[in-house]
Amino acid sequence: MTTLFDRYHLGALTLPNRVVMAPMTRVRAAAGGLATPSMAAYYTQRATAGLIVTEGIQPSLVGQSNPGTPGLYTDAQVAAWRPVTDAVHTNGGRIFAQIMHGGRVSHPDTTGTQPVGPSAVPAVGRVFTPAGPQPAPVPRELDAAEVPEQARSYAEAALRAVDAGFDGVELHGANGYLIAQFLSSTANLRTDAYGGSIAGRIRFAVEAVSTTVEAVGGHRTGLRLSPGAGIWGAEDTDVPAMYGALLAELAPLDLAYIHLEATTDEDVLVELRKAWPGTLIVNPSAPASPRQADKAAADHWLGLGADLISFGRAFIANPDLVERLRQGLPIAPHDEATWYEGGDAGYLTYTAYRHAA
Repeated sequence: MTTLFDRYHLGALTLPNRVVMAPMTRVRAAAGGLATPSMAAYYTQRATAGLIVTEGIQPSLVGQSNPGTPGLYTDAQVAAWRPVTDAVHTNGGRIFAQIMHGGRVSHPDTTGTQPVGPSAVPAVGRVFTPAGPQPAPVPRELDAAEVPEQARSYAEAALRAVDAGFDGVELHGANGYLIAQFLSSTANLRTDAYGGSIAGRIRFAVEAVSTTVEAVGGHRTGLRLSPGAGIWGAEDTDVPAMYGALLAELAPLDLAYIHLEATTDEDVLVELRKAWPGTLIVNPSAPASPRQADKAAADHWLGLGADLISFGRAFIANPDLVERLRQGLPIAPHDEATWYEGGDAGYLTYTAYRHAA
């Protein structure tokens, strides 16, 4: 029987366990999108995870969604990430960079430029800006000739990630950001080759992944998806057919993994597991779900065929989460008020479990 604590071979990496630290935005980067010593300490504290996937990292200025997030599009950003990856590796960890293009989920006050998207349809809700939450603006619809450039931005960031010492990259195709916007029937109203039919709506995702594989190799490339999530108003239709078609297109690329969030019916996810021939990571807790992932949920999904299980919120207050899960120790609660507040409080102030004397 497979357990969370079995080793797993992921491309050229040997993971000591099947626990993945899920990507989580923490907005602790310095000006210019630079990684910091505190970020190095944060990820190093969690290096016992089988695999760490970082917070979303923008591949370009127009791709930035939130203030205070890091980038991978300048030489200075690459240099700032090297101490992070060095520290994780020195402490025995493995780390992928999540490449996240926000698309329409952005604001001119954050980037100085109008957000872009597949269509001139604003996201639903208020986006974070330096002055606080504001209504999502109408994005500029990408011209057909510009779309491949945005797809290539993932590959360009992946090359910089490898240069910065990352073991690989995960493209953020979930939660209503740019790749998910192209997949969506409400965010993507295009009638050209990048819209309309299922084949058109998955085209951008396939191009972004394919160019990244060409740049750094399939064994260094993963993709995160949230079928049916509808986050930021990016609703999906034909979820089983569309995501099945997407996985069929990606299967020949020999990716490191597909990372699925449990955002649709379990039977749909199980069918996607059957359709995907490679490594599958499952995050059992959907975004904003009141219940965070736990060992029972992890064991359930391992039994359904997942290879690796990702944990998000549980890693915030539990840098030693793997050992707590292994020993059945209490999971410490996190303080949601500090998620995006900046500084080291609620970031580096959580400790490993302390046994009573």
